[in-house]
Amino acid sequence: MSNSADSPGTGSSAARGRRFRPVRVLTALVFALAGLIFFTSFNTAKGTNIRTDASLLKLSDLIQERSRKNGEMEESNAALRHDIESLAERDDDSTQAEDDKLSALERRAGTQKLKGRAVTVTLDDAPPDATAKLPGYPEPQPDYLVIHQQDLQAVVNALWQGGAEGIKVMDQRLISTSAVRCVGNTLILQGRVYSPPYKITAVGDPEKLKQALAASPAIQNYMVYVNVYGLGWQVEDDGTVTLPGYSGTVDLHYAQPVE
Repeated sequence: MSNSADSPGTGSSAARGRRFRPVRVLTALVFALAGLIFFTSFNTAKGTNIRTDASLLKLSDLIQERSRKNGEMEESNAALRHDIESLAERDDDSTQAEDDKLSALERRAGTQKLKGRAVTVTLDDAPPDATAKLPGYPEPQPDYLVIHQQDLQAVVNALWQGGAEGIKVMDQRLISTSAVRCVGNTLILQGRVYSPPYKITAVGDPEKLKQALAASPAIQNYMVYVNVYGLGWQVEDDGTVTLPGYSGTVDLHYAQPVE
């Protein structure tokens, strides 16, 4: 009786030992998946910290470095152009009238220095913690607190409309092919990068320039954000200033079809 009683117990225990254990298999799969994730992260990072924004910082540094080099190249180009013009004047057989005509064309093209009475407009971002200063206006979105491309373009266009003889944005002279463009909250002008505050200086009749600024519908819209959210706006008489001549390339760059 004891044997017959023990036999079923022994067989049942052995069966349980051989029974499929899903918990063990699941545990093994978890460890395998963890190993795969670790290997993938290591292979992606290549020994770097993938949780940082170091790549973005490197890109920003690269842009700033390229902007600095472009500035140096412009200065070098300006010096070489001055040397070439000096040699051309010494060896030129043109008449005085022809030289005067060429000089006038160069001034109009913006490649020569320009001296005269000027007005400077300064635009700046609002404080990051700005709130609506006037009742009836919504609390600001981040987009409301920064200078946009159309704001800079509105000022430049108004100054031209007011009879500006020449315009400088930051430290660069504008010419007919200059493009005022913004990427994010930075200005990219002729291969160089600038951050706010942005200064725009125009040579011309100060009263006419200021009247043109006040009459611009786009600037009137901008002034709403100045008054409500604190965007920066300042217009100053600069007295007599000298704008630099444009020293960059004058070649046109354009797309061409692939043959």
